[in-house]
Amino acid sequence: MDFFNQTGKMAIGSRLRMLTDKITNDAELIYGMYGVDIRPKWFPVFFVLSRGEAKTITAIAREIGHSHPSVSNIVKEMGARGLVKETRDKSDGRRNMVTLSSKGKKMAGIMAECYPDVESAVEQIARQARNDLWRAIEEWEDLLSEKTLFERVKEAKKEREGKDIAIIPYEPRYQSAFKALNEEWITAHWEMEEPDHKALDHPQEYILDKGGHIFIALYRDEPVGVCALCKKDDPEHEYELAKLAVSPGVRGKGIGVLLCRTVIGKAQELGCKKIFLESNTLLRPAIRLYRKLGFKEIPKSHPAYERVDIQMELVID
Repeated sequence: MDFFNQTGKMAIGSRLRMLTDKITNDAELIYGMYGVDIRPKWFPVFFVLSRGEAKTITAIAREIGHSHPSVSNIVKEMGARGLVKETRDKSDGRRNMVTLSSKGKKMAGIMAECYPDVESAVEQIARQARNDLWRAIEEWEDLLSEKTLFERVKEAKKEREGKDIAIIPYEPRYQSAFKALNEEWITAHWEMEEPDHKALDHPQEYILDKGGHIFIALYRDEPVGVCALCKKDDPEHEYELAKLAVSPGVRGKGIGVLLCRTVIGKAQELGCKKIFLESNTLLRPAIRLYRKLGFKEIPKSHPAYERVDIQMELVID
């Protein structure tokens, strides 16, 4: 179909629905031809129960891979047609057991005649086709159970957007961005403090001239993230990861991770063995990021800011 040649793989869901609709419409005609009064969506439940064993809705759902509410609704619809009956479990009165009614069992006998004819027709299509759809479906199911389509698209999006991200050393022309990005997250929760003003207004004097480094994240050539590696006068922690900020408009693209890894890499290059940082547990995404990178919480001691309620360190191997 020309439409799908134009859309490409983007329309996989629509194409599969169209194919499903065609098969479902034929299924209704096939059931009618055999005098079977069931709806195609009931078939998985009907088939499981046609083997004779009474089952709970939970057991049916687990066996056919449907949700409990979906199976429950199908059982109600089948019950309204007189095809199933529910009884209390003799060993556990809290559970309902579902079985085919006498009408359902009679219909199961008729359906048994239908199965080989459908099997023969499907095999005929398979022989005429160049590709084995049944095997392909099974392969897709296995692959999607390992990683969903959503997860795969999310990864592809991040990989594509990553090509537009660059982490570069600080230049004076980025001083206003360095200040604005940090002010944004600080003032969202707290007041700016004196050390903030010193570092953000005079990064050259208070960070770079003291042996520190600042990195800027550019997204499509626009500064959207910053992070600093500050030199500390501390015998245990020679450097501190500080002033990490990412514009809200580009969060979720992995920019914070890239900035932190760049800072950590610089610290390693400088021979640093432990990196220190201060933060606040209100900043949950940041704390998760730090933990993911290997930072561990340490006892709090002489915080540089009033807002600090957690201090962490990363031991570099």
